[in-house]
Amino acid sequence: MGARRNIAGLISAVTGQSQNSRLLTRSYDILQSFFTSHEIFRSYTEKILGIDLGTTNSCAAVLMEGDKPKIIENLKGSRTTPSVVSLSGGKVVVGEDAKKEIQNTPSGVVTSAKRLMGRKYTDPETVEHMETVPYKIVPHVNGDAWIEVDGKKYSPQKIGAEVLRYLKDSVEYVLKEKITKAVITVPAYFTDAQRQATKVSGEIAGLNVLRVINEPTAAALSYGIDTSKDGIVAVYDLGGGTFDVSILEIKDGIFEVKATNGNSHLGGEDFDAALTNHIISRIEKEHGIAIRSNLDALQQVRKKAEQIKCALSEQEHTVADFLFSHTSDAKSESSRSISLHITRQEFENLIAPLIEKTLSPCKEAMLDADIKKGSIDNVIVVGGMTRIPAIRRAVEKVFGKAITPGVNPDEAVAAGAAVQGGILAGKMQDYLLIDVAPLSLGIETLGGIFSKIVEKNSSIPIKKTQTFTTSEDGQSSVTVKIYEGERPLVSHNKYLGELVLSGIPPLPKGVPKIEVTFEADANGIFTVSAKDKETQIAQNTKIEPSGGLSKDEIASLIKEAEDARLQDEKEKLLIETKQKVTDYIKQHHEIRAKLKGSLKPDTLHRLNSKISDLLAYMEKSSATKDELEYYLADLRKDAGSVWRDHK
Repeated sequence: MGARRNIAGLISAVTGQSQNSRLLTRSYDILQSFFTSHEIFRSYTEKILGIDLGTTNSCAAVLMEGDKPKIIENLKGSRTTPSVVSLSGGKVVVGEDAKKEIQNTPSGVVTSAKRLMGRKYTDPETVEHMETVPYKIVPHVNGDAWIEVDGKKYSPQKIGAEVLRYLKDSVEYVLKEKITKAVITVPAYFTDAQRQATKVSGEIAGLNVLRVINEPTAAALSYGIDTSKDGIVAVYDLGGGTFDVSILEIKDGIFEVKATNGNSHLGGEDFDAALTNHIISRIEKEHGIAIRSNLDALQQVRKKAEQIKCALSEQEHTVADFLFSHTSDAKSESSRSISLHITRQEFENLIAPLIEKTLSPCKEAMLDADIKKGSIDNVIVVGGMTRIPAIRRAVEKVFGKAITPGVNPDEAVAAGAAVQGGILAGKMQDYLLIDVAPLSLGIETLGGIFSKIVEKNSSIPIKKTQTFTTSEDGQSSVTVKIYEGERPLVSHNKYLGELVLSGIPPLPKGVPKIEVTFEADANGIFTVSAKDKETQIAQNTKIEPSGGLSKDEIASLIKEAEDARLQDEKEKLLIETKQKVTDYIKQHHEIRAKLKGSLKPDTLHRLNSKISDLLAYMEKSSATKDELEYYLADLRKDAGSVWRDHK
């Protein structure tokens, strides 16, 4: 008697309470805009970065003058950045340059890290992902899926942070101003753990993440602000690694999500994998070349598959040329050059089952939103995959409406995130975004039953309470186990965490009244509390993933990122100083050439000696910016006096 009992021994539910989400959202945004504009910024001048952190590509935008979102080019001049990070040799390279390294060191280049965000090593999605990437995925001590390169382990949050930091640096370079605040998008079907992991990535990158919003919602926000059209909008978002669909109502500046659905482990990379496997099978069958056992050949086929997919989105057929070195086949031991003809119909037959997987969530979302096929006013498609004609036809058929033109599938999400940043900064107070919880949340009750407290598609922010009681006499404490999902038994849902409520009076079963409250912020991140109504003893916890990075690990990564930023800045200044030296010496020799033989031998010797010493020092790995500037200043002074004497 009096021993701790699991709340599975509690008997559900006496009451339920909820708050008006529209009022909560408006209040939340007003308060956040106040603190954003007054305490955090102290002015409206600092821009909030809107970021689409994608599986395959990422994009950044800011709200410019006239309250229009603008996509910011990266340091390479591109409007999107590959979400690729090279870690070979301990050197971090991001984006286009990292993608080029895949062919040379595939095991040292991390792609699709988003698919590992908030995942356990043993998750089926992780196991499936391992089979499609050349780099090593390993378990962390807490069971999370991490990446290992050259013997060093990296969390997915760290990889995501490198991409975010690159985008941040690019925007700061283009705008010539410091950026510290951001709104980051996530798939609508991301779990609480995945949302928190994304937020942590932003923090590691040196960003204060003001809001995490759903990708399809951001796309609708961008579309709605741009067109000012009211109505029911369906957003079909097929990204590189995730699929989401959301149904929204836009009315008088209010963007209200009615329902959302999707699959956080279905995306363009699955289409690429299907095409890659098909190409490999054809090559092995038609040409007798073993591809899977040759890493270089496999990488070439993967790269070509992406190119073929893009080509067949524009034309009815294409020819792909392959050159395989050191092949092992029945015909030759040397290099082989082959061509493969592939038709659009062949490709569409191949991907038809994957397209079909995206249509069931669309139908469920319409059902949950109580919207009939054909009654949707606008259909927005997002993600590069939606350029494929077969996908566009399927989308138009399932919704009974033609796709709305004029929406950039690669940029709409980032633009919408920038708009949300403007709303939070108080620049766009005529607009309000009301999102939803993608999955139901609740607790385990008697018999392993999942008792839902927050239903899926409930508007957020939300606060909801249910009252439970004990199932045994004399229970003095209970453990509240928290789950996420839609199945009636907790064993089929995702365990999120737990809290313990102690100090309950040892009363007969059924007498204690224990209030369990779920509260979600506008990011979709939940806090759970339990309170004994008689004693008013309470316990609360932010739903922390059973894994995830600890506070110390996060702090360490933030410091590491800041140290890396300072080191990068130091290296940048050193490079710029070296360029100054090179430019000056070139100018120096041009002036000397004009003076021809008018300089005395000892003067020439002295200047040549200083130039030689300067160049020799510049080649040293220990060279510093300050020392280079000292030597350069000395050379300038000496040479300057010589030039003046010979005017």
